Amino acid sequence: MTVVTRFAPSPTGFLHIGGARTALFNWLFAKHHQGKFLLRIEDTDRERSTEEAIDAILAGMKWLGLDWDGEPTYQFSRKDRHIEIAKQLIDEGKAYYCYASKEELQEMREKAREEGRAPGYDGRWRDRDPSEAPEGVDPVVRFKSPNEGETVIRDQVQGDVTIKNSQLDDLILLRADGTPTYMLSVIVDDHDMGVTHIIRGDDHLTNAARQIQLYNALGWEVPVMAHIPLIHGPDGAKLSKRHGALGVEAYQEMGYLPEALRNYLLRLGWSHGDDEIISTEQAIEWFNLEAIGKSAARFDFAKLENLNGTYIRNAEDRYLTELIKPLLEKKFDCKINDQQFTAIENAMNGLKERAKSVISLADSAAFLLAKRPLTMDEKASKLLDDNSILVLQKLADRLEALGNWDKDHIEGVVRETADLEDLKLGKIAQPLRAALTGTTVSPGIFDVLEVLGKEESIGRIRDTNKTES
Repeated sequence: MTVVTRFAPSPTGFLHIGGARTALFNWLFAKHHQGKFLLRIEDTDRERSTEEAIDAILAGMKWLGLDWDGEPTYQFSRKDRHIEIAKQLIDEGKAYYCYASKEELQEMREKAREEGRAPGYDGRWRDRDPSEAPEGVDPVVRFKSPNEGETVIRDQVQGDVTIKNSQLDDLILLRADGTPTYMLSVIVDDHDMGVTHIIRGDDHLTNAARQIQLYNALGWEVPVMAHIPLIHGPDGAKLSKRHGALGVEAYQEMGYLPEALRNYLLRLGWSHGDDEIISTEQAIEWFNLEAIGKSAARFDFAKLENLNGTYIRNAEDRYLTELIKPLLEKKFDCKINDQQFTAIENAMNGLKERAKSVISLADSAAFLLAKRPLTMDEKASKLLDDNSILVLQKLADRLEALGNWDKDHIEGVVRETADLEDLKLGKIAQPLRAALTGTTVSPGIFDVLEVLGKEESIGRIRDTNKTES
């Protein structure tokens, strides 16, 4: 058997973080079993579905690296097939036309509320002859849900979940305007697409019982189901925007690496011993449904940020340089040339050590493109007093005489200057960093000097004297 999973978002908004994790789990499970991972856009809600949302979902999936097999399936385009199945159920006596009016449905809800029951349809048209239908009422088509017995969901995460059939009313398959409902469309699509495993949020658990009844009525094999707990905020409350319930594109804009976000989402509700840093290859090899926990996972921005920092430190310098290039070009309204690109790449090993995001990485690299004279931040300005400026000018004199402009020779000159001025290295390195970068944070000062080059470095040091004079 070829394992087939699917991710089926509704294009009524962005690809949120919970949906991204669901997509990831389906993707990994399919990859683990050398199966297929399909994408279905459930766009049957025509009023709320938008092209912008579809584009955002597709872009978010691609950014996360969750490639799908074949072309996406658009559910609305299959409505004729869904209607065909509804009519098949009518012909087999497993579904029926219901002519209950809005007023009658409202009375049923009020009666259920008075009796302390969950609101539901009372089945009044279940066995009536359509010849009794009132005039002027467009009927819906309802499924004849079993009234007796139980429906068991054999769930790979939750275990066996038993629901009494008496708790489930006759669900609507076709609306009064003849359009199919979500519940019908989903099972027809999953069956026709050959889906073998349904991995989704546990908010679909009640839907699963209804869908199993439909599968049984149609004589179709029920896919293996796994309902994963939802994601909560660090305070245990339902995930909201303040916790991180944002679109995937927002995480990209905040400077998170896709591989770091994938790793973080994987660990939200799934574990492999004490492993925290898990490569994509390891995730595919290790992923299984048994290791998914039953409790809600808690989203924590601090943990995601730390994980992102680890991934940045371990990333290739060229890859990171490519990522920050458009950010720097936008900041300085310029096109980075090959020489500047190489300078940034050469500095990257030092730049990435403290970075927690692509944004902070770009900010820390900005000094490489800054035009003279530099704009100093407040802390840097305080370091450039008369004494330190005088020492820096003496250092500039010595650096001008330096023949070999490499880190080792540069370090020798800076240390020699510190000794001659009877200063600790930090007392010269700190104002030197301010002069070269306009900030108090940068890669190693000797790396900065080497990457900036002799002419630019000495020019920036000389500028401090002009600024203060």
